[in-house]
Amino acid sequence: MAFNSAAIGEFHDIWVFCEQREGTLSETDFELVSEGRKLADERGAMLAAVVLGDCGEEEAVQLGGYGADRVLLCSHPLLKEYTTDAYTKVLCDLVMERKPEVLLIGASHIGRDLGPRCAARLHTGLTADCTHLDIDMERYREFLRTSSSMDVDAVKFNMEDTNLKMTRPAFGGHLMATIICPRFRPCMSTVRPGVMKKGTYSQEWADRCVVEYCQADLTEQDLRTKVVEVVRETRKMADLTGAEVVVCVGRGIRQDVERGIRLAEELADALGGVVGGSRAVIDAGWLTADHQIGQTGKTVRPRLYIGLGVSGAIQHKAGMQDSERIVAIDKNDSAPIFEDADYGICGDLFEIVPLMLEELKAAVHG
Repeated sequence: MAFNSAAIGEFHDIWVFCEQREGTLSETDFELVSEGRKLADERGAMLAAVVLGDCGEEEAVQLGGYGADRVLLCSHPLLKEYTTDAYTKVLCDLVMERKPEVLLIGASHIGRDLGPRCAARLHTGLTADCTHLDIDMERYREFLRTSSSMDVDAVKFNMEDTNLKMTRPAFGGHLMATIICPRFRPCMSTVRPGVMKKGTYSQEWADRCVVEYCQADLTEQDLRTKVVEVVRETRKMADLTGAEVVVCVGRGIRQDVERGIRLAEELADALGGVVGGSRAVIDAGWLTADHQIGQTGKTVRPRLYIGLGVSGAIQHKAGMQDSERIVAIDKNDSAPIFEDADYGICGDLFEIVPLMLEELKAAVHG
C-alpha cells in the first residue's frame, strides 16, 4: 500500500532523529530525547530514537537513559558521512514503513538541511526553530498562562486536540506563534540546541531500552553527491551551549572593541567560562558567528550569564533568558536587559570589569 501522510489514524509513537558525528552523539540528542519522553508520556506512546551511520550499541543505549524506549540503529557504508540524499532516503523509508506520529530533529546544520527535505518527500508540515512543544491541551493552556498575555480562561479550546503544538518566535521575535499540522503526519519540528532541558540520566531506563538494527536500502545510484574529503577546521569553536558561565559582549563595547573583547575574555577565563556576543557584535564582524547568542544564534542556559554592554533586545533574550543567574552591566539604565537581570550595574563596563577582575584575583590569592 502506498504511503499516505493524510491517513493520520495509522500513525503512532514519537520519534527523535539523533545526530552522530564519528560515532559520538551530541548533547542536543539527549535534550530532544528528554523532550520526546515528555511528549510520549502525554500521548501514551512509545519513544524511539533513530540513529543513522556509525554508532555503537553502547553509545546508543545512552539515549535509553534519557527516556528512549527503543533505538533504531541503521549502519551502512554510505551513511558514514552525512549526505542529503542518503540520509533523506533512509529516514523517509523508515518513516513510511513504521509511521511515527511525531518526528523531532535538532536544528543543527545537518538538521536544517535534512528536516525540510524529509517533510517535502513525506508530504507533511515542518515547524522550524521551536522553543516549546506540547501535545496535552491542559499542559499547553498552563504554558500559555505563564508565557503569554492571553486570557486563557476566556478562550474556548478543544480539549480533545492531540496535535503537536509547536511554538516558535515569529515576526522577528516580537510574537510567539503556535503551529499545528492537523491534516498530515508525522508532525515534524526542528529544535535549536540548548532550547530543551536535558533530563536526568536513569540507568534503569537505559537497561530497559531495546536497540534494534535496521537495514538501509541504499546504493550509489541513490546519491547525487559524494563526500570526497572531510577537512576539519583548526580554529577552536566557542562551546556556548555546554558552558556554565557565559560572558556576552554587546554593542556597548564599540568605543574600544579590542579592549572590550579582551576584558570579556579575561573575565570569562577567571570564571571558567566562554565569551559570547549579541547579533550586533557578530554582524559588525567583531566576533565570529559561533559566538552568537539569541534567536538567530545559540540558546544558552549557563549557571551565570554576564552581559557587557548588551541592551537586551527581545531576539537576544530568547537565547539567554533561562540562565540561572543574569548579571547586566550597561550605561543605559533603561536597557531592556535589566528587566530580566538578577543583578544590574548601571555604569561603564570599561571601568567596572577591571574592578571585578581585581576582586576575583584577590579572592583567588587571598
